[in-house]
Amino acid sequence: MCKIFIEKENKIIETKEDKTLMDALLDENIFVDNACNGKGVCGKCKIKLISGDLGELSETEKKLLSQDEIKDNIRLSCLVKPQEDIKIELLQKERKHRVLSSGYMPKFEVNPSIHKKLITLEKSTLENQRPLENEILRQLNIDKLDWKLLKEIKPQDEKITAVFNNDEVIYLEKNDTRDKIYGVIMDIGTTTVVTSLVDVNSGEELCVESMINSQKQYGLDVLTRITYEVENEEDGVENLQKAIVTSINEMIEKLCKKANVNKKHIYEITVAANCTMMHMLLGIDAKSIGKSPFAPIFTSSKNILAKDIGLLACDEARLYCLPSVSAYIGADIVAGAYVCELNKADENVLFIDIGTNGEIVLSNKGDLLSCSCAAGPALEGMNISCGMRAANGAIEDVIINEEENVIKVIGEEKPIGICGSGILAVVKELLKTGIVRDNGAFIKLEKLEEDDYRLNRIQINNKKREFILYDDNKNKLLITQGDIRQVQLAKGAILSGFYALLKKANIEMKDLKKVMIAGQFGAHVSVDSLVGTGILPMEVKEKIVYVGNSSKTGAYMALMSKEAKKDMELLSKDMEYMELGASEGYERLFSSCLKFPSN
Repeated sequence: MCKIFIEKENKIIETKEDKTLMDALLDENIFVDNACNGKGVCGKCKIKLISGDLGELSETEKKLLSQDEIKDNIRLSCLVKPQEDIKIELLQKERKHRVLSSGYMPKFEVNPSIHKKLITLEKSTLENQRPLENEILRQLNIDKLDWKLLKEIKPQDEKITAVFNNDEVIYLEKNDTRDKIYGVIMDIGTTTVVTSLVDVNSGEELCVESMINSQKQYGLDVLTRITYEVENEEDGVENLQKAIVTSINEMIEKLCKKANVNKKHIYEITVAANCTMMHMLLGIDAKSIGKSPFAPIFTSSKNILAKDIGLLACDEARLYCLPSVSAYIGADIVAGAYVCELNKADENVLFIDIGTNGEIVLSNKGDLLSCSCAAGPALEGMNISCGMRAANGAIEDVIINEEENVIKVIGEEKPIGICGSGILAVVKELLKTGIVRDNGAFIKLEKLEEDDYRLNRIQINNKKREFILYDDNKNKLLITQGDIRQVQLAKGAILSGFYALLKKANIEMKDLKKVMIAGQFGAHVSVDSLVGTGILPMEVKEKIVYVGNSSKTGAYMALMSKEAKKDMELLSKDMEYMELGASEGYERLFSSCLKFPSN
């Protein structure tokens, strides 16, 4: 038996000499990123060898590890079998502290704003005719109580549970209900909304609901929805708010039904969202966000009664909205920066949330600089001719070879469309095979030989070339020139923001230690697609880390810790915002970033 000392985790495990290090760690429920299930092809299960011997590097490790990683004693745990006592360091700390299924989470102090206290009431007597209110104030050691709460109490009640939000009593309940404290966390994106029901006592996420943002009927992107407000002065703001609130209430109803929870025991709803979505949730005019100088009505956090905007929970439930930085760096990005501890970084780290807008935060050893670029909804499957959301039937990955187009479909069903990760994958392949040139145009058919396999994959439709992605004689899925342009514009926007931040901070590409990818889209797109299409430069390929839906994770941390709320409010004030359009030479930079990588 060999002992494995895990540095910084204060843990020692034992393993047999015939077992791989990865299996030894997994047997002890220690997280290892084993995307290929230990087959030695993904290169994800990296650990750092601190002391001891793990034998010579295999040829596979030499291929999958960079020279810097080899020099730093990084090994692939699925390819090594300890033969003696060793000391290692885990390199996937974010994943190790994963609590919610859609993101990674750092350690933090659990101290919810919502808590309960049980009191047993002393009955009044002829000698002591103390009013019930006074008895409650005495036992709770508080000075005042909202008179409306007394409506919930009857003279015969013996036990009462007081619900606190921080130091304020917000509700009184009959009997002992301390085991029933629930909250809802929410990530409201322009395209999708994700909501979870959380047991605040245990911190467990009980169930999740997601949906397409119902405001889509008023526009797929924020600017179109703002335009709707402009064109519908009388009821535009109200209609947008009603759409999202109605949907949220439906989701809460489904969550409560799934978990068998009464919604009157939901006492707090915490929301992370971009700045426009936050305005529209609260029914506050967002028109100023859509025109220069792009000044929102508010960016600070909000702590209000949920029922004031029509949300259905406990009558006195609070709605806490995380703070934003600017019109286009919203609470979702503040949450992500906090979750990824960018303000504590002692190295240069880049954080990117890729969605309808591409928001980027550069941590220059803890100093935060941010920008936003209008990527458009193409990378979420929208504005694409056969695009769809990531649901069953959506193509999510593509490989083009001489024999056929190899496609991977969500749910392993017949393909009916293509989602964001799929459109990026197919563009990467079109560039790789030369079907699309680096300027984004399809290759001309006359340049192809008669026996070239690519010839039969391209069709002419009204003088426009289209790539035949899938055709079963019943359903044909095509990638058009317009689809390529949509991806090209998104790529140019994100990459130019990337370079603009580095330039302002006077940081070279080689000085970046890590690139963190967040968001629903980022969770499903491959590194090869990101660098193969040029959304991110090839130089950062080995530095990319996925962090999942950090926006929702931030909402969870705010629900479970009042300190996290305060910290995010401070972080939002310390983050500098850079307006790309106002930066010198940006138009030229954007144009240069439109070009795809050459093969």
